[in-house]
Amino acid sequence: MGFLNRLFGTKQEEEITMTKSNIGIILGSTREGRVSPQVGAWVKELADQRGDANYTIIDIAEFKLPLLGEAGGDASGAAAWSDIIAKQDGFVFIVQEYNHSISASLKNALDYLREEWNDKAAGIVSYGAVGGARAAEHLRGILSELSIAHVRVHPALSLFTDFEKGTDLKPATVQANSVNQMLDQVISWTTALNTIRK
Repeated sequence: MGFLNRLFGTKQEEEITMTKSNIGIILGSTREGRVSPQVGAWVKELADQRGDANYTIIDIAEFKLPLLGEAGGDASGAAAWSDIIAKQDGFVFIVQEYNHSISASLKNALDYLREEWNDKAAGIVSYGAVGGARAAEHLRGILSELSIAHVRVHPALSLFTDFEKGTDLKPATVQANSVNQMLDQVISWTTALNTIRK
């Protein structure tokens, strides 16, 4: 029986490969005038063309999460946040650089949950004056602590060359290639990690 399973695969393995993974594209800013919705929509457009997963934009601003531990917060927002993150198999974080790091709203949203993040894969698309590189590096440390496997390829958008007037997204052609390479890695790692969680 073991030989046949190795030769033909188990029923569980077949179900995992036949079912598309759910990948959440998380907008990491709640600031007024933010450009993360533009970046998220662009990433989703590229991702949907691939047809290899179910991609969903998840806007943390919609959940109105209070500061973690703050009294009087809306419990329904926290419950909805937990529910939608638990349903994802992997993530793409849209990250902007604030003072050499990620936004407080993204850090707060990450801190709200634990098990919902565990054993999942993630990619990072960042933007800022230096492509959001410092924010992405800070985020990697947080993701590691949450047992999220973050992939190497990292599209970094410059406010000077990938945005008109710093606000209107007009990415260079090379950036689309970078997003697809990042998604290749996210899908591979997501598929592998699905076997751990199922």
